[in-house]
Amino acid sequence: MNESFLINKYLKPLTKNNPGALNLNDDIFFDPKKKLAVSVDTYVEGVHFVDSNNPKKFIKKIFRSSLSDLYCKGIKPTSYFLSLALNTKQVKTEWLNDLNQILKKEQKKFSISLSGGDTTYSSKLIITVIVVGYSKNKPVFRHNCNLHDDIYVSGNIGDSFLGLNVIKKIKNFGKLNSYFTKKYYEPDLQVKFSFFLNKIASSSVDVSDGLGLNIQDLIHKKKYGALINLNNLPLSNEARSLVKNKKIKIKNIFSKGDDYQILFTSNQKNRIKIDRMSKRLKIKLTKIGIITRDKAIIFKVNKKKFTLNNEKMGYIHQFN
Repeated sequence: MNESFLINKYLKPLTKNNPGALNLNDDIFFDPKKKLAVSVDTYVEGVHFVDSNNPKKFIKKIFRSSLSDLYCKGIKPTSYFLSLALNTKQVKTEWLNDLNQILKKEQKKFSISLSGGDTTYSSKLIITVIVVGYSKNKPVFRHNCNLHDDIYVSGNIGDSFLGLNVIKKIKNFGKLNSYFTKKYYEPDLQVKFSFFLNKIASSSVDVSDGLGLNIQDLIHKKKYGALINLNNLPLSNEARSLVKNKKIKIKNIFSKGDDYQILFTSNQKNRIKIDRMSKRLKIKLTKIGIITRDKAIIFKVNKKKFTLNNEKMGYIHQFN
């Protein structure tokens, strides 16, 4: 049983007569009358982070990934609720002080404040973050792409996965290790671009589970396909140097998730506007593909085309 089956079979029926739930087809709740948007994320020790002893190694990551759900809809988060299920390792002055100081800096960075929450005991550390925002504009929903729309992604892809490989001691990139681990622990959110998203995007989602799966999120309701040119994939100079020196392959890193960049579709007539926006905001907005009539997502590297099975498209949440 995976996440999609669980939601469709058991949870979607519970949203009947609640249009703000969006039939659980998106990552947020949105009430158009009150202009209210809400997202919920839960993080479990051993699943979303390994070492719970040091808040510096995961709090920024899970906090920013929670905010990302609203930013990728073109909505500014304004407040959040925090639920902490703590064990005896966490209920210590040093641990709690670190948590407090990190969240204080993150709140200032993103102009957001805590509004409430809950605490309880658990053998594992479990953190739930509920983020609230208001928007005068309609959110950029997940399933509104159109045939022949361009597919764009903001920022860079792959750095976070490379950082995870360094943390797990699977890879050693020498002097680049600190760069990649920082990108894993502190994902970049495209805050400035988010404010302009609804002017050019037909659909959007954040790159959390993997580029392949998140492209699938955008198109599967419309039963479209996509052609993705991985040669156009935006890489950092650091990652590109590894590709050039044949230490990594693009096809092995592009769909591993945790990038928290904004993946969006846009009408081809917006190409010049998006290019100008990218230059004005000094943010990478890279066209990586196009929506097609195919029922599959086809990836292209140089002249070679290939498809991926679901397991290689990204991270699938399994329950068995």
